[in-house]
Amino acid sequence: MTTTNAMRLLTQAKISFRTAQYAYDENDLSGVHAAQAIGMPPEQVFKTLVTRCDKGEIAVFCIPVCCELNLKKAAKIVGCKKIEMVHVKELLALTGYIRGGCSPIGMKKKYPTFLDETATLYEEIAVSAGLRGQQIILAPQDLAGYCQSLFVDIT
Repeated sequence: MTTTNAMRLLTQAKISFRTAQYAYDENDLSGVHAAQAIGMPPEQVFKTLVTRCDKGEIAVFCIPVCCELNLKKAAKIVGCKKIEMVHVKELLALTGYIRGGCSPIGMKKKYPTFLDETATLYEEIAVSAGLRGQQIILAPQDLAGYCQSLFVDIT
């Protein structure tokens, strides 16, 4: 298993986590596939979505892989009229991560990050470790603390 930047950052911050590795499929980079592959319910595996506000600001949202981001709720939370997903082509330049391997931990810049409030229902959740086929499993409160995230209703 490759040690990712996200793993190194959590280790430096003395945050407890474990990892899960799985064989990913280039043709199915869905989070539901990742959840099945690591044996966790889709409600506990969170995908990282990067958005741009109509004012140009970037915001990051982590939601269960089985859910969809409510763009109206997301826009209201960040204080703009309209919000949209950034184009896949922009993801690497903005975050340092690629589609299917985008982690809320260790992005190139510190963006406002929001976690779906359902994360608080679980002792641990999984997020991408920063590479396709690798997940970090940790307490949602630890993730929120590290990313300076708020738990919000965004699905």
